[in-house]
Amino acid sequence: MDIIDLITPGRIVCNCPVTSKKRVIEVLSELLATGQADLNARPIFDSLIGRERLGSTGLGHGVALPHGRFSQTQIAIGAFIKLEKGVDFDAIDRQPVDLVFGLLVPDHYTDEHLKILARLAEMFSDPAFCRQLRDADSDPALFERLRDWQPATASLP
Repeated sequence: MDIIDLITPGRIVCNCPVTSKKRVIEVLSELLATGQADLNARPIFDSLIGRERLGSTGLGHGVALPHGRFSQTQIAIGAFIKLEKGVDFDAIDRQPVDLVFGLLVPDHYTDEHLKILARLAEMFSDPAFCRQLRDADSDPALFERLRDWQPATASLP
């Protein structure tokens, strides 16, 4: 599954002014519910917070991937926020987080969930890509960068 299959332009926010981890997850919950007729932000928030209580989803280098399982969706859904200023996300490297990709997957996703998380981890471990996201100054620019990302190809010997 390509990341672009998870996200729409309406679920991206550039330079979001929130200042706490809880508020980031609230905004993500609202974005994840956007465009989904039967989804409400509060149960999504509960799912994301429940996962976060098991351990921080802050990957380090200013990136977090809050994610959760949700019985009320049949497809995986993503949302992305670039924060104005980094917030404490209890990341492994203790650095503030300013790039946040939220993921909601159906309960029945098992292998798919892990594959999507692995793909996101690969994407956000690319320093040049993260720099491009940080340099973006609008929602459409962020969407374009997310849409156009390609994994680094192995160099030939």
